[in-house]
Amino acid sequence: MTTTTTETITTTTQDPTYIPRGSATAGLTFYAPPLDNSAPYNYVEPQAPGQLQRNYLENEQKITITDIRNAEGNFTLDKDAFQTLIQTPTSTTYQTFDSETSIREIYYPEVESLLLSKIPGAHKVVLFDHTIRRQKDGAPRQPVTRVHVDQTRRAAADRVRLHISDPEEAEKLLKGRYRIINIWRSLTDEPVQSAPLAFASATSVDSEDLVPVQHRYPNRVGETLGVKFNEDQRWYYWSGMTPDERLLLKCSDSAVASGSEAEVGESVPHTAFWDERTPVGARGRESIEVRALVFG
Repeated sequence: MTTTTTETITTTTQDPTYIPRGSATAGLTFYAPPLDNSAPYNYVEPQAPGQLQRNYLENEQKITITDIRNAEGNFTLDKDAFQTLIQTPTSTTYQTFDSETSIREIYYPEVESLLLSKIPGAHKVVLFDHTIRRQKDGAPRQPVTRVHVDQTRRAAADRVRLHISDPEEAEKLLKGRYRIINIWRSLTDEPVQSAPLAFASATSVDSEDLVPVQHRYPNRVGETLGVKFNEDQRWYYWSGMTPDERLLLKCSDSAVASGSEAEVGESVPHTAFWDERTPVGARGRESIEVRALVFG
């Protein structure tokens, strides 16, 4: 019996079309503080030889990551800080994402409309950037395999002032509810096989798990969150995501800081991970994440 089971697993994982599903066990890379206990930082642009790219350390932990496939409705953006959208209409093709112009002219309006229609109370959306990640040699941006949150509360407020050109409007919007939400999707026609995205429900993340990290751009300093490992964190992924599926990842929510909303999760730690069940010859993951300021 043992031999038969082993052979079945080996045959399946050697099939290049195999899509890993169900709970996975994988190593995730968490935050560990700098040895000198100095303020942690990370440079966005590559640094010169001898200059640290980042000064904090890493702590790898092997954990169980639960597949939410067929249980997508159990999670909400307000409570868990992530949410799924299925059967999403799109006018994009794979070639749309080869051009910055077509991304902004074709995909951006689609994302804005989607957020306004799917997020209750939203009355204004500002898309401020995007990142394409391709798991292939020579690609400028690979999947990130470090647990993180894209924004802190301070960085989110700074983003409002940075991307709303009218200072008076920005200050008015800052008095209401504003969120930063990433919209994540696959680019290829086939389901994601490799380097899927893991995310932790905000309900399982303690505020002490989150550490502000200076995010140093050439012309300004932003702030992200490093994430310390906590065995109480509950980690999930969405197996075999298809291009008509969208994953909303909330990185900041002013309602939590103001206390105006009870039991609202503020942000979702996330990272790409390597699933040991990924078959030899699997397609590399290609994805886009668009970052949005959502008001209301």
